[in-house]
Amino acid sequence: MLEKFFKLRDNHTTVKTEIIAGFTTFMTMAYILAVNPNILSAAGMNPKAVLIATALASFVGTLLMALLANYPFALAPGMGLNAYFAYTVVIGKGYSWQAALFAVFVEGVIFIILSLTNVRESIFNTIPTTLKAAVGVGIGLFIAFIGLQDAKLIVHNDSTLVTYQNFKGENFHSVGIGAILALIGLIFTGILLVKQVKGSILIGIFTTWILGILCEVAGIYVPSPDNGMYSVIPSGFVSLDFSSFQETFGAVFAIDFNSFHLIDFAVIIFSFLFVDLFDTLGALIGLSTKADMLDEEGKLPRIRPALLSDAIATCVGAIFGTSTTTTFAESATGVTAGGRTGLTALTTGLLFLLSVIFSPLFLSVPSFAIAPALILVGFYMMGAVTKINFDDMSDGIPAFLCMIAMPLAYSISEGISIGVISWTLINLLTGKAKEKKISVLMYVLTILFILKYIFL
Repeated sequence: MLEKFFKLRDNHTTVKTEIIAGFTTFMTMAYILAVNPNILSAAGMNPKAVLIATALASFVGTLLMALLANYPFALAPGMGLNAYFAYTVVIGKGYSWQAALFAVFVEGVIFIILSLTNVRESIFNTIPTTLKAAVGVGIGLFIAFIGLQDAKLIVHNDSTLVTYQNFKGENFHSVGIGAILALIGLIFTGILLVKQVKGSILIGIFTTWILGILCEVAGIYVPSPDNGMYSVIPSGFVSLDFSSFQETFGAVFAIDFNSFHLIDFAVIIFSFLFVDLFDTLGALIGLSTKADMLDEEGKLPRIRPALLSDAIATCVGAIFGTSTTTTFAESATGVTAGGRTGLTALTTGLLFLLSVIFSPLFLSVPSFAIAPALILVGFYMMGAVTKINFDDMSDGIPAFLCMIAMPLAYSISEGISIGVISWTLINLLTGKAKEKKISVLMYVLTILFILKYIFL
């Protein structure tokens, strides 16, 4: 049955290879089960409810990819989009997390419509490549900055805004030890990545956590709730209590529309859509190229059901209670292990479903153990900087402004806004409008972003 449904022989693979590949993909993605609740809890959401929503959204999205598109790609709440959700939309702009979920849901609906038409290719082609790359790099810098803060390696300072941790301070046995463990975890995980160890990020998280447990048992690490440093010893490993899920399930529709600023909320939805659209297309193209799945014209044969799977997963994830669900580039590990069909994705999805009962384990992971993963995810996303032509200043300057604005303004949407405005105006006012083929969409976006700064 598996052979017939997933066409294993036609794709030159076997059940054993596909299952191993699916497990490999899960190992490299499972860190999201610890990281996503950590980030979204900053928005006031229940971490356990978020973990359950994360696992279920990942299961549904990956299952859709397996059944609709028969591709070995896995989905989960995306890094960067979860940070935008918590730190920009909720903390920065003051919206409730329910309103943020609604924005994700609307973005998913728009993505579904685009996935059923040819509009998505038009949008993708009208946005300059330099801005697509700059957004990815900027998000990477933003995520890394959050990781450095979560590790308490970078802290607030009145005179310089931020500074490095003072390891000689009175909180050495709480904040200081946590920061040192984060540094150790960062180096250790970096070594694993260099050695190309499968599941490096997940191994790094759990190794750093175990070191934290040993330090707490030995009295070297002392929990200090006042400083945000809690006990790292898990209270349990398995839980069948899913009652917390009620807090987020369906909360997407429990919102007060009177609190919305129309233009501002439209920008939020566009920012979610912008990043999701290009992340998904970029991941699909990159993964299919690695798996040699592109046709003679360089196109992905079943891209429409693949995009549709991603879009539906975003809507379902919002209903469950998590930020945008998207195709993960980490699926490349499963492809490298030989995965070529939806059976790989199905295996990964079932493992995500199984992980729901291990919520106490993932929720006990301290922020200083997760921080190295955030920093190194930032490193991964920095790779797109090579796609920016800095010799062409009309491209390089807007890209630079877009990238630097995200961590410094603590907002992904501000980076996108500044990038779009500066790219359009610089090229328009220097007479390069025809050369750069500035589209109507870019003019419209530029006007909308400028109006946002004038009226909001």
